[in-house]
Amino acid sequence: MFGEFLNIVFKSIKLDKSLYSDNKNFGEASVYFAGLIMILDGIAGAVAANTVIKTAVAMSGLTSILTWLVWAIFIYVIGVKLFPDKKTNVPFKKVLTAVGFAHAPGLLRFFAVTPNMMIPIIFLTQFWIFAGLIISTKQILGLKSNLKSFGIVFLSFLIIAFLSISFVMSRMNMLPVNQIS
Repeated sequence: MFGEFLNIVFKSIKLDKSLYSDNKNFGEASVYFAGLIMILDGIAGAVAANTVIKTAVAMSGLTSILTWLVWAIFIYVIGVKLFPDKKTNVPFKKVLTAVGFAHAPGLLRFFAVTPNMMIPIIFLTQFWIFAGLIISTKQILGLKSNLKSFGIVFLSFLIIAFLSISFVMSRMNMLPVNQIS
């Protein structure tokens, strides 16, 4: 079981598209493996951020689960419901699992042990995750075009970024600093 998990992690890090086209990787335990990858990804991000600012590690693990669900929902809605190809007929669980697998490069954030290494490793792993999401989206949705896969992932990212910024900005208006005149 642990060997199967490591195989999924290594294939994801290598950006191996066979990870997403082989149905044996989407068995009973796959969603748990994807969830574990997401939790470890969140913890790795918190560990990396702790080299500069103090971050709640447990909260980062929980936040990564929410992020996982949001990414999967947007990729599913945009790729399966709004802009499907003729062969696109995928259950949400498979999209959810693939999004989790695609986040495996984020585990490399555990190596950001000094402040000088944090920003380069976080940027590198974020682009790596983005590439993994493009590959996974193309494979699981059966898309013919890399550009369409990129578009689905990028549109999902833009929506998530807009919602995140809106959420943060709305919370900033509630800060006591804004009440000072």
